[in-house]
Amino acid sequence: MPDKAYTDSPFGQENPDLQSAPLNDTTRRIFVAATRMNDGKTTTCLGLFSALRAITPKVGFIKPIGQRFVDVEGEKIDEDSVLFRSVFNTEVPIQAMSPVAIDPTFTRRYLDDPDGIHPILIDKISRAFDRAAYLKDYIIIEGSGHAGVGSVFDLSNASVAKLLGAKVIIVAKGGIGRPVDEIALNKALFDKAGVEVIGAILNKVLPDKMDLVIEQTGKGLARLGVPLLGVMPIQNRLSAPNLSQIAEEIDGRWLNGRANGEHERILNFEIGAMTAKNVVDYLKPGTLLITPGDRDDIIFGVLAAAKTMGQNAVSGLLLTNNILPHPKLLELLHQTNIPVVISARESYATASKINRMTVKTQPQDTDKIPIIQDLIQQNVDLKRIMNAFSPAEFTERKRKAPPTKL
Repeated sequence: MPDKAYTDSPFGQENPDLQSAPLNDTTRRIFVAATRMNDGKTTTCLGLFSALRAITPKVGFIKPIGQRFVDVEGEKIDEDSVLFRSVFNTEVPIQAMSPVAIDPTFTRRYLDDPDGIHPILIDKISRAFDRAAYLKDYIIIEGSGHAGVGSVFDLSNASVAKLLGAKVIIVAKGGIGRPVDEIALNKALFDKAGVEVIGAILNKVLPDKMDLVIEQTGKGLARLGVPLLGVMPIQNRLSAPNLSQIAEEIDGRWLNGRANGEHERILNFEIGAMTAKNVVDYLKPGTLLITPGDRDDIIFGVLAAAKTMGQNAVSGLLLTNNILPHPKLLELLHQTNIPVVISARESYATASKINRMTVKTQPQDTDKIPIIQDLIQQNVDLKRIMNAFSPAEFTERKRKAPPTKL
């Protein structure tokens, strides 16, 4: 018998009759996959959801398989589903937006009893989808990576897209050769599952390369039969962490200014190797200054600049080596709103760790949402996406058989 954790319905009630596919056959389904991690899949989903909502209020969201989750009401819920509920106030039970969470022991438990567990997972996803898509014109389905992710437990993105009767958009990082190669590989898996790829979106393209990528990559994708639906320029602010995220990443603790500073967007950082008289040249909004706690001269320079330039002369001060400033300097810092975090690491190790951070959009990142919305509105052919669904397609189609395991 499978673990009881798998038998619980997404809505807290059990049903002995397992669904092998969703019952909904009218909602238009857009499945968003990516060629690799951090290509902009969630960003694309956010932008598409917002753009479609500007046309019809009846838009839903689901992430069938979640790998990064948080605890919500005692259940493991994918963090992207939490993000969508927070940003768009989706009036759907959060469990219906995130039916399956992959915890560290999930795969081992599945492999011990795949024949018993697989139909229960299909049932959970199908029932959750029916709830999330109820009375919706469109639903955005966020995948968990490239087409093959999830194959180890027979729920690859390709097979989930097949199960839900969705059409696929593939998101890839900008370029010419590599994105075409990666999209071709992903398309092959979707083709094998019998899933239509309606196009590709390229993300994080350098602004001065936009025209070249549109022309050349468009030609390469056309040879694969994949329309280029959009090319989005890189937006540094979307990959920039806030100071709270940095503090968590480096195991830092707050010394000052947390209330006003934890959501400060850090666009660049400087290591305090300069002389005190030159520190003012590095101070500007969006900058995090990293310096050992015993560099009293630099800290005093920051204090002086804040007094003359205003409290927002710098977005944060990160003290390293776990060294506190001189007590009188610390007292002066407490009289300001300058955000100050202290870390046990030395300056270059701290800077290196910050530089390697993977930054995902979070519910509190209200400054990022308008940027994401504009990216899709200005750079993606929404009409072409909508035209991929003929008016009679969903009213006439029959529910398809359960997907082949890939």
